[in-house]
Amino acid sequence: MLKFIFSRLLQGILIIWGIVSLLFIIFYTLGDPVEYLVEEGADEQTKMNIRIKYGLDKPLGTQYLVYLNELSPIGMVDGNLAIKKPAMGLSFQSGRPVVDMIADRMEGTFILALAAMLFAALLGITLGVIAALRYGTRWDSLILSGSVLGISAPSFFMGVLIAWLFAVLWRDFTGLNATGYIFEENIFSEGRRLVFKNLFLPALALGIRPLAVFIQLTRSSMLDALKTDYVRTARAKGLSPRLVLFRHALRNALNPVLTSVTGWLASLLAGAFFIEYIFNWQGIGKLTIDALNTKDFPVIVGAAICIGCIFVIVSILTDILYALLDPRVKQD
Repeated sequence: MLKFIFSRLLQGILIIWGIVSLLFIIFYTLGDPVEYLVEEGADEQTKMNIRIKYGLDKPLGTQYLVYLNELSPIGMVDGNLAIKKPAMGLSFQSGRPVVDMIADRMEGTFILALAAMLFAALLGITLGVIAALRYGTRWDSLILSGSVLGISAPSFFMGVLIAWLFAVLWRDFTGLNATGYIFEENIFSEGRRLVFKNLFLPALALGIRPLAVFIQLTRSSMLDALKTDYVRTARAKGLSPRLVLFRHALRNALNPVLTSVTGWLASLLAGAFFIEYIFNWQGIGKLTIDALNTKDFPVIVGAAICIGCIFVIVSILTDILYALLDPRVKQD
């Protein structure tokens, strides 16, 4: 087991290194970043001062090694190997450390992704079970058709449609806002207050696709579970339909659904770009799109690395979970 975990960790480190290297090459070899930081007609001395400030005066290979050293939690500090706080440079626009900017927005993205996942998992499993129990009926066809539509619709389209319906057309009934954040500053006192209604629409828009997947996955797993011998035996023993459903069929049918949740959570953490931008939600996605508009390369690279690390870490944890649940995985 330890050999399997070490192998997955090593693979993850190599993948993260590849992501960092690729992003560095793409964004720092397409052009001179200084040209985006100075006004038109700036003199060479001004450009040189900016290069020195951001370390862009060094050869590209040296910049790459310095960036890897700053990014690594274990690196050289004043000529000594030490454990340190990872760094991603300074923002070209605000001058703030990129790590601090991403950390400030991680809270919003995590809250949104978790809310969308809870909504998708709870409703998806419920509708999937109903569809399986009503197999071949009108309810089954209706739920299945809705799930197909949910998978097919692009996230940005659903975001715009949901914002228009609930926050514009039906605003008098819903009282919901098209934009907003879950925390708002208190006007007459210090601190922030929770505004849960601002979370509803972006979580709904972000959770539609995993909701559709969970419906189909639960339905398929339930249909297979209901045909197994242990379910037939439970029914033959005279157990109540509710006991057969929850103790025998659903318990085993949820295994593939629950393992799928981990992968979708990583996807939601990284895939909330358009939803955050549409609803003006203060998360990593909104930060990245704003950085793209202003050509703030350190923020773009830092956000992309953060998202890549999330995928790799969740993938490793999922593989380890599979190995714990099914020892045959370690033999692959």
